[in-house]
Amino acid sequence: MTAAGMPVERTLARARVGRTALLLTTMSLALAAMIVVSAGRGQMHIPADEVLGSVLHRVGLHVGPMPHQAQGEATLWTVRFPRIVLGVVVGAALAAAGALMQGVFGNPLAEPGVVGVSTGAAAAAAVVIVFQFSLVGAWTVPVFAFVGGLVTTVSVYLLSRSAGRTEVVTLVLTGIAVNAVCSAGLALMLFLADTQAREEIVFWQLGSLNGTRWVYVAAVVPFVTVGLAGALLVARRLDVLALGDRAARHVGVDVERLRMVSIVLVALLTAAAVSFAGIIGFVGLVVPHLVRMGLGPAHRVLVPASALGGALLLVCADLVARTAVATAELPIGMLTALVGGPFFFWLLRRTRGSAGGWA
Repeated sequence: MTAAGMPVERTLARARVGRTALLLTTMSLALAAMIVVSAGRGQMHIPADEVLGSVLHRVGLHVGPMPHQAQGEATLWTVRFPRIVLGVVVGAALAAAGALMQGVFGNPLAEPGVVGVSTGAAAAAAVVIVFQFSLVGAWTVPVFAFVGGLVTTVSVYLLSRSAGRTEVVTLVLTGIAVNAVCSAGLALMLFLADTQAREEIVFWQLGSLNGTRWVYVAAVVPFVTVGLAGALLVARRLDVLALGDRAARHVGVDVERLRMVSIVLVALLTAAAVSFAGIIGFVGLVVPHLVRMGLGPAHRVLVPASALGGALLLVCADLVARTAVATAELPIGMLTALVGGPFFFWLLRRTRGSAGGWA
């Protein structure tokens, strides 16, 4: 590069950093605002200033008004905030897992369900619901779902290995086959279930944050924290992997180990998310794609930005799911797929028309 070109390069780099900082700050502020709005909405309306006053009193700053309703404080801290926090954690986990999966496959249309996490978790949860196992009480369904998701992913990975290596195409095809087997097992459980169990399985498949408690949040957060930390550690090497396996090996990247670690992280994040919230589709597909359009493909920025965007999306979706219909609560997974599907199709068509190829 010539000396004259270096100032231009520095200017472009500063512009990218400024755009990234602006977008991350905007998303963070939007997430904070949506948390306050969501906490105040419901059958009992609590004004935003009272929500903020309650939070500030909890952290030791005795400023601002407290909820004036008799049960306002209890509603916030035993019903709404646990649900909102779990939504933030689950959304971040699913979106970060999607960003990792798209980096591993080199395809922006990949998503965590490719490796069978969701269907494996659903099949394991259905077994518990139908046969009414109660090994760890109320925790039995989420524990089995978590283990089922991990076992399914490990099975896909081991079955796709050949001569000590795993090709992406083989991994995808193996994932499709294992997904089909798990789906068949899930259909069998639906066939064997009575009416109540069948309704519970279907509702779990559609995803919901209803009934969330702080103990659920405490159970999910450690796994998601480890998964997000691992995703940030492998992010730079995923940028190298985008150049192709041969180029990545040439610069010293252990492609097989990187792919294995990334898939384990995807399984950990997704299994932790679906274990308490059920299957919530589309977050891991749409959010990384939108963030990539705004910030570019660098995973060291894409992963944390996707996590932030996933949290924001799920908090918004959950607010709509529990307030759109006055007498009922919509399944959040159904809502994300119903709204996200047409939007994503429009996005693909728009990208193809402007760039001449698929995003």
